[in-house]
Order: sequence, then structure tokens, then C-alpha cells
Amino acid sequence: MQAGRGTAKPAIGIALEGDIGNRIDVVLAVAMLNGFSTKSEARSIALGIASSSVKSAQLADAIVGFYSARPVGGSAMIGMLEGGRSTADAPALAPMLSKKAADGTPQYTSEILRSLDTADDGILIRNMILAQNDENAAIVLAGPATGLARLMSLYGSRPQIVTKVKRLVVAVGTFPTGSPDRDITTDVAAARKVFAEWPTAIVAVGSEVGAALPYPGSSIEHDFDWSPVHPIVDAYGVFKPMPYDAPAAALAAVLYAVHPDESYFTLSEPGTISVLDDGRTQFAPAASGKHRYLIVDPAQKDRIIKVYTDMVSARPAPRGRGRGGDENPAADVADRLDRQDAGTAVHAAGSERA
Repeated sequence: MQAGRGTAKPAIGIALEGDIGNRIDVVLAVAMLNGFSTKSEARSIALGIASSSVKSAQLADAIVGFYSARPVGGSAMIGMLEGGRSTADAPALAPMLSKKAADGTPQYTSEILRSLDTADDGILIRNMILAQNDENAAIVLAGPATGLARLMSLYGSRPQIVTKVKRLVVAVGTFPTGSPDRDITTDVAAARKVFAEWPTAIVAVGSEVGAALPYPGSSIEHDFDWSPVHPIVDAYGVFKPMPYDAPAAALAAVLYAVHPDESYFTLSEPGTISVLDDGRTQFAPAASGKHRYLIVDPAQKDRIIKVYTDMVSARPAPRGRGRGGDENPAADVADRLDRQDAGTAVHAAGSERA
């Protein structure tokens, strides 16, 4: 819910559109948004899968369910592209869904069985930003731009975006130029459309930022001991053999989206980002340009990594019982171990497919 007349504006609402099935930094970004939610610094309003992968949607549902008030049930806030691959797909993180508990039952479950169990991601994000106060939403893209291109094509979307979305932060490409990006080559036309036609300013977070500010594997090994089972730990282990530090452009994008004025990063001069045929991005300085990209300040590295680890490893916000019998074991663990005050956790929101 957003503030009504005469009430304080709530924390900014973040819609994350990312390749959660193939990018570990997107998984970490979902956890990071939980951390910001517990501190009442942001609210998660939608999670777009940026692909037609049912298994990716199931993975998202399991992770969101871990942080929400229900054991499963994150699907109301999860959007997925129409068409494309079926339930036979196999994103890189799909093996996490096969993990078993000690009694042989699935460690992670989802109520998503087919694409129709989710919303169309473009429509979901449109509906959720419309529910926000003016200029109190931000969108983070960390995957193919197909869903955002779909959002832009919806009737009346341009004035809605201008009114509601404070900023778009895009964690794709390399800046000022670099190698082809898989998330762009997946749908070059969509990336071009977003960079060329998005009606507000865009801040890009390149792969060079993710490489310079990786998420430390030591945090995965030590900072999640408060829960005997944790989907972030399991996903991190499935993605690559431990130990490793994960490039984390999506985390930098979320951090900037939530706290753009905290001097974590330096901004480039204004310019225009174009998308080349081979999937490379290219930045051209221009005083009238609406695009900028983040530049890492080495002096801020330790400060940023501390925010990363604190927010990603944060416990779910303690929840009360008695809501229709629903309980969240992870939140119960957090409540028992640390009865801290916490703000609003990840918000679930639904949408009908058009």
C-alpha cells in the first residue's frame, strides 16, 4: 500500500527484472532487497524473470517464499515472459530445485507449475508501479530487456513511467565499451528499444563494476549460520564450486536504485548508450544525453562490500502468527535469534495475465 493524503511517503518501491535462473547476482539482489526491506529503506514490489523459464520462476518463488510470511506463495509478485520455453527448460540454477531435505522430501517447493501460474512480467511491473506514489518507484534490469520493452509497448505506459518511476538502473553491458553481453544478445532489439525510447534517465551498471565489487564467498560460508537451510547459500553453491567471489553488478544496481545520493559511486558525464549488432554496448558523451554509467570509487569499496554482506545475509523481518495458519520457518528463526525491530519485508503483489 502507498501513502494516502496527509501521510508520509513510504520507502521507494523496487521492481527487479532479472535473469534469476542464470545470474547468481540476481539471486543475491533478491536477498539484498529483503535486507533493505527489514530496515524500511526500500520495498520489493515486483520480480520479473526476464525469460520464459518456468524453472526460473519456481526458483524465484522458493526464494521469495523463504523471505515472505508464507512457506510458499511468492508467485503473486512474480512475472514471466509469455511464450518461449516450457517446464523442460534448464537454467543454470535449476539443480537447486532438486535438493532434498533430511526426510527425502523436496527442500524447496513452489506453487508455480506452468507459465499461467505467473503474471506477464511487463503487465505486472506496469500494474505495480501504478500503485506507487508519484516518483516513488525504481526499476532495476539485470537480464534481457524483453519484459521492459513489453512494458513500454503497453497502452499509456509512457506517461505512467514518467509519473511513477524515479529511475531505471540497468545492470547489463560494459562501459564505456566492452565485450558482447549475453543478456543483450538474447534480445538485441529489446535492448535497443529500451536504451533508445525509455522516457526517463537511465543509469547503467557495467560488468566492470560487478567485477570490481564482487560478493565475497566468505560471507556465504559464515554469515548465514542463523538458518540451517538457506536458498541463497544453496544457489551460490550450485552456481559454481565454492569458494569463489561472485561479480555482482545487480547488487550495485540495487544499491544505487535505493541510495543514489549516498556517494557510493561516481557517475559518468551524460551521454547516449547504443547497442551494437553483436551485443556490445557503446557510450558516446553528449551534454543532452539521458544516459550515465556508474564508476567505481576505490575508496568506497570496503563500505560497499559491507552493505552487500549486511543486506544479503539479513534475516527475514520477524512476522506474527495467526494469518490463516501461515508461518515462515525462516522468519521464526530470525525472531528467536534476534528480536530486533524490523520494517516491512518483501511485499507480494499479483496481476492477471492479459
